[in-house]
Amino acid sequence: MRYAIVIERAEGNYGTYVPDLPGCVTVGDTLEEVRTLIREAIEFHLDGMREDGTPIPSPSSRVAYVEIGL
Repeated sequence: MRYAIVIERAEGNYGTYVPDLPGCVTVGDTLEEVRTLIREAIEFHLDGMREDGTPIPSPSSRVAYVEIGL
């Protein structure tokens, strides 16, 4: 499966979340770290859902960019 993630820069670190998996979030000091952590968090989150018998949502979020002239 391929889930969209959102990476947000904060003061001194990065936060990441998965729109299709509410509650699946991470924080890291670098982009590389936060990407690694969110991959691990997704796997952990999905394992927990399987153990609980919760249906795993199919990825449905899309990512797009909009350019504007300033």
